[in-house]
Order: sequence, then C-alpha cells, then structure tokens
Amino acid sequence: MSEPTILVTGAAGLLGHAVRVLLEANGQRVLPIDRVAQTEEGRPIVACDLSDVHRLHALAVENRITGIVHCGAHSGPMVARENPYSMVQVNIVGTANVLEIVRIHGARFVFCSSTSAYGNTPEGLVPEDVPLVPTSVYGASKVAGEQLVSAYSRQYGVDGVSLRLSWVYGPRRTTDCIVRTMIEDALAGRPTRKPFGRDFHRQFIHVEDAARALVTALRTPRLPRQTYNVTGGTYLTLGQIGDIVRRVLPQADIALGEGPDPVDDRQHRFDVSAVQRDLRFTPEISLEQGVRAYAAWLQNRAAA
Repeated sequence: MSEPTILVTGAAGLLGHAVRVLLEANGQRVLPIDRVAQTEEGRPIVACDLSDVHRLHALAVENRITGIVHCGAHSGPMVARENPYSMVQVNIVGTANVLEIVRIHGARFVFCSSTSAYGNTPEGLVPEDVPLVPTSVYGASKVAGEQLVSAYSRQYGVDGVSLRLSWVYGPRRTTDCIVRTMIEDALAGRPTRKPFGRDFHRQFIHVEDAARALVTALRTPRLPRQTYNVTGGTYLTLGQIGDIVRRVLPQADIALGEGPDPVDDRQHRFDVSAVQRDLRFTPEISLEQGVRAYAAWLQNRAAA
C-alpha cells in the first residue's frame, strides 16, 4: 500500500508552496498540484486543473490521500476583478470538485478561506459568527466555499474546517502587497507615495505563520468549530506599518494620505480566541521580524 499522502492544491502559489515545504520538512509525503506542471525552488509540481474532476479522481486513486489542504484559488479581491465568471469557476466550482474527492475517497479537508468573506465589519472585536456581507466576488467565493465545507460535513460526514486568513505577506507573494511595495521602494531608493492609508487598519500575517495554522488544522481532526479567524496578531494602520519598515530600513521614504484603501474593506480587529483555544495556535513571527526577513529575501533575489 502506498504511503499516506497530503494533497496540496495551488502548490505553485504563495500559501500552497509554504504548506508543501512545511509538510515535507516534517517527513510527510505530499502530492502538490497546480494548473500547470512546473518546478518551484527545485520542487516539482504535478499538473491538475481544479476544473478537471476526472484528473482529480485519478490522482486520488493513484495515491493514498489522507488529507487535503486546499489553497488553489484566485488569491485575492485584486485578482480577476474583470473576470468574475472565472472567480466563480475556480474558487467555487473548483472547491466543490475537491470536496467530491473527500466525499468519495475520504480525507481530512482544510479550506484556505479569507477575512474578505466578512466585507466591512461592525465596530469592536469581530468573532467568526457575525453576519458575512462580502463586498467582492472574491469574498463571496470564500463564503460559498465555507458553506460547501459545512454542508458536506453535515450531509456526508466530511471532516472539514475553514481558516479565515487575514492579509498574507512574505517571500514569493506576487499580487499587490503594500508591505512589499514599501520594502522594494526603500531598497531601490524610491519614495513610497499613496493618497490613502495613514489611518487605515490592515491585519497582516506572515506566510510561514499562515502555513503553520493550516498544517495545524490538518492535524487536528473533528474540531468543535468549522470556521476560525487567523491573523498575525497585530491591528495596525498602514502608517504604523510604514514606521516599522523605516525602523528596519532607515532609508525608507514613505508618505501616505488619510482615508481608507479605495479597494479594500474597513475591518476591525478579528477575534482569534477560538483558534488559540482549539488549535493552540499563536503567530510566531512579529511584523518587524517578518519585514526584516522579507527585506533580506528581496535583496538576495535582486542580487541573484
């Protein structure tokens, strides 16, 4: 019989890659898939589009899949903004296809959701059970994915959980990220100028902490909840984040205007007491540590 295997979808992406690396570092056999066969940092990835349910089933038959970490998706509200149909097909239909693998073949299922599912939040601490009113098709796709996980659990007994991750930053992020912009501008001797954000809060989590939360959830079956907030533990304005970048890179020249990011939600501090209680998860990488490591990684990449 083949070795127990964890299927990681979206393995070429920021989170999928980090989850794959963490699992393999712990001696776990991983089947990493993404839309196109490729190699990331010397690690081969198997081609499998989430729309190809027959290919997914074939891989499940060929491998003894005991768990799935589902990171494969359009990865933020800034992606595919002009193609909502694709967002629905990839994020919702793709999730349903992967859940079919779990229903038929059996496996622990961890869904990579997002705090974008909330939309704008009410004031005060935000627990998981407040009403979800997403302001983007991306956010709505994450709500739909969570509901599919919950419905498959109730109807078919699937053992699944959804983690609502806040803004993920760190090495290998390719989509818009103001932390990366501030660092890259400082390293290149450019000023960072934004007409908004000085008083606008955003909750970041380092990619390694986010991956650790997903892997911890994978290893903790039959949790008492089906959704959990996961953040990096900070609630800072973009202006305060700019101050941290300046502490790490004194040459940084950052000036932000007042007001919210015009394409982001106004969100208050997320309550992470449930994930601390049930998964015993707390982030290990402070924002300053993360910025310092990210800056070093970007410098090394530029030199290479």
